[in-house]
Amino acid sequence: MGGSSDLPPGFHFFPSDEELIVHFLRRKASMLPCQPDIVPTVLLNHYNPWELNDKALQAGNRWYFFSHATQSRVTPNGYWSSICADEIVESGGCNVGLKKTLIFSIGEPSEGIETNWIMHEYHLLDGRKGSGSSTSTSSSRKLHRNKSHSNTESNWVICRVFDSTCGSQVNYHEEGMELSCLDEVFLSLDDYDEVSLSNN
Repeated sequence: MGGSSDLPPGFHFFPSDEELIVHFLRRKASMLPCQPDIVPTVLLNHYNPWELNDKALQAGNRWYFFSHATQSRVTPNGYWSSICADEIVESGGCNVGLKKTLIFSIGEPSEGIETNWIMHEYHLLDGRKGSGSSTSTSSSRKLHRNKSHSNTESNWVICRVFDSTCGSQVNYHEEGMELSCLDEVFLSLDDYDEVSLSNN
């Protein structure tokens, strides 16, 4: 699959953490079709990060794929290990998922050499983990209805992998700057309008 996708020309796959969980991972876990259906499933333990070309969805310098959650993240040449505390991902005031950040090391577990490869691994929050007092009643009902599928849901993850040394790695969603280049151009034009109006 690689860098190709079914997106129209000019559209880029640049999802926020919330969108990855709500629009992709949740649908995958519930066995519902993803629209667009462009994110493939990859067996994480079978590949090193530099081997994801033509296997995961490439979007710029990032690769996206679904996988099964596993405690062992050992690959043919190394392993993934957590480098910071898990982050809660929210949607509409509710906690909907967890974001784990991992780094890839070459060699044997606990003895390897760290690389510049980073992975964000997203998990759904199930009923046992809870989602705080902000969880809505409808969300609670949905969790109750899907209780029988909780094991299936918790087994799926969606991953974003990238080489941190490559350029253009800033995710505006993560930095709280949800602006595209065109947005910035239009905003700058608005500034000029304000200046011209103030001078009249």
